[in-house]
Amino acid sequence: MKTQNNRAWFLILPVIVAVAFSAILPLMTIVNYSVQDILSPTQKVFVGTEWFQTVMRDTELHGALYRQLLFSLSVLAIQIPLGILIALCMPADGWRASLALVLIALPLLIPWNVVGTIWQIFGRGDIGLLGYSINALGIGYNYTGDPFDAWATVLVMDIWHWTPLVVLLCYAGLRAIPDAYYQAARIDGASRWAVFRFIQLPKLRNVLMIAVLLRFMDSFMIYTEPFVLTGGGPGNATTFLSQYLTQKAVGQFDLGPAAAFSLIYFLIILLFCFLLYNWMQRVGTGDSK
Repeated sequence: MKTQNNRAWFLILPVIVAVAFSAILPLMTIVNYSVQDILSPTQKVFVGTEWFQTVMRDTELHGALYRQLLFSLSVLAIQIPLGILIALCMPADGWRASLALVLIALPLLIPWNVVGTIWQIFGRGDIGLLGYSINALGIGYNYTGDPFDAWATVLVMDIWHWTPLVVLLCYAGLRAIPDAYYQAARIDGASRWAVFRFIQLPKLRNVLMIAVLLRFMDSFMIYTEPFVLTGGGPGNATTFLSQYLTQKAVGQFDLGPAAAFSLIYFLIILLFCFLLYNWMQRVGTGDSK
C-alpha cells in the first residue's frame, strides 16, 4: 500500500498566511464593524442589522447603484463590439502585427491615476486638445460643469483605456482558429460576414465571456480614473459605488454604515461573478440552455 506524504501541504502554508492577512482578517474586521456602533476606540455598541437597513434606504446609494449599472452596461455595449472590430482589422502576422500589438497595448501600461490626469488636461476647454476642438466646432463642452459632458468624458476615457484589453483577447482568440476552417469557407464561397458569423464568432465565445467578465467586474469597481478626472462631480453625476463607499468611510468616518455597505458591495460583485462564470461555463461547453 502506497503511503501518502502530507508534508507537501506545508509548501502552500505561505500562501494561506498571505491570504489570511490580506483578505480573511480584513473581511472579518469589516463584518465586526458592520454590526456595531463604534463610539470610540474602546466603546462599541452592538446594533445588529441596523446599519444594513440604513444603507439600503439611502437614496444616494440608489443613485450611485443606478449610475454604476448604467456605466458598466455602457462599457460592455461599446468595448466588446469595438474590440472585436479592431481585432478583425489587425494584421495576422509579420512586423505589422507586432507593431499593431505594441501600439494597441500602450494605454494598458499607463497607471490609473495618470490616465485620469491625462484626460483632465485633454478635456480642458482652454489648453486641452479634446475640449478646445469640440468648443471650436461650436459645441458647448465643459466636463467640470455639465453632468452629461462629465459622464461622457469618463465613459470615453474608460473606452480608451480598457478597449485594448478586449482587442488583445479577441486577437489571441482569432489567431487560435485553425486555417482549415477558413480553407473550407473559401471552398464553399462563404462571404466575410458568413465567416465571421459561423466560424469566428462561435470560436470566440469563450474569449468573449472572459472579456465580458473582466470588463464588467473592473468597470463595476472603477474608482481612480473618475475620482482624479471629476472628483465624482459635477454634483453626483460621476459618483459611483466605490466613491460612495470612500465618502462614507473616509469623508464622513461612518465606519458602521461603510462596513455594512462594503459587504453589500462585495456580495453584489460576488453574485455577478457567480452568474457570469456559470454562464461562461455553459457557453464554453455548448450548453446554453
